[in-house]
Amino acid sequence: MSNVKASGTRLDGLDLARLIAFIGMVVINFNLVMGWPEPGESLAHKLIYGLEGRAAASFVVLAGVGLGLAFKNGVNYWLLLKRAGFLLAIGLINMLIFPADIIHYYAIYFLFAAWLLTLNNWGLWLAIVGINLAFMIGLLFFNYDAGWDWGTNSYLDFWTIEGFFRNLLFNGWHPVLPWLSFLAFGIWLSRRALGSFKLQWGLAVGGLVLYLAVDMVATALQQAVPVPELALLFGTAPIPPTPLYMLAGASGAAFLIGTCLLLAPVLLRMKLLRYIQPAGQQTLTLYIAHIALGMGVLEALGMLENQPVEHVWIASGVFCTIAIIFAYFWSLRFKRGPLESLMRKICG
Repeated sequence: MSNVKASGTRLDGLDLARLIAFIGMVVINFNLVMGWPEPGESLAHKLIYGLEGRAAASFVVLAGVGLGLAFKNGVNYWLLLKRAGFLLAIGLINMLIFPADIIHYYAIYFLFAAWLLTLNNWGLWLAIVGINLAFMIGLLFFNYDAGWDWGTNSYLDFWTIEGFFRNLLFNGWHPVLPWLSFLAFGIWLSRRALGSFKLQWGLAVGGLVLYLAVDMVATALQQAVPVPELALLFGTAPIPPTPLYMLAGASGAAFLIGTCLLLAPVLLRMKLLRYIQPAGQQTLTLYIAHIALGMGVLEALGMLENQPVEHVWIASGVFCTIAIIFAYFWSLRFKRGPLESLMRKICG
């Protein structure tokens, strides 16, 4: 018997994991627009840079879990296509405000999901290996720095055909190669017995152990490589997303999912889960809100760029608290968040 209450194909712990991943993305994105140009050595700085790339990776893995659960009885290609189109439109509009948008990448992930969802478990793992191998081959033959101004973290030719597809597929913030393998990993996870107490502990403990092991291996390899450019290939930073980063991101996601599945029944018994779970079900709305509204307020207050890290954490905490409160009260009257409802109405 599952120790996690299920609602249809939803496990409460997945909503909790989605909320925590979203909070991590808020911190990272607020730091991107608010923070000092150079990272500091304080614990507050280290926590932010420890989250970098991990929160978004967990978000994509969770998207894969959601897709796997939603289409476990068969793939609706037309629905995936419509939702991909909706997300692409929302994401490109969002790009006009925030160049590090992840939503338009999601649109392309959804297109590839039509293929991934048809694969068996072995096929998914072969796809994961092949996707990462294709990216590493790309690093050998293509210029990863093309289009980037690393001084300002801006992509100079994004709105050209060549630049758009280069960014989307190879060297953007969350490129299809190799980020699509996070989605594949999530689909594979969706086929496991996520309600199993044993599996939840396995994900939590195994994910943490693998995450720490990858970090130790990466540190040792980088110290052993004398050339800084080559050392980047053995790092766990999200740029470039080399295999060690992908392992760190996937193991971090496994740890988050396992831990949240274990915590959800506890929070349910404490009568706390119902207050925070709606935010985990409305992350599309809240993601757009943290850019359009959250960053808009920061701009109005003159808090964009060169802010101390403490201001980043305070701003993130204030926004996420408001977001959780909003989502809870919205859920009392409506089944889905505003953008989630709009997507359901347009796409089905």
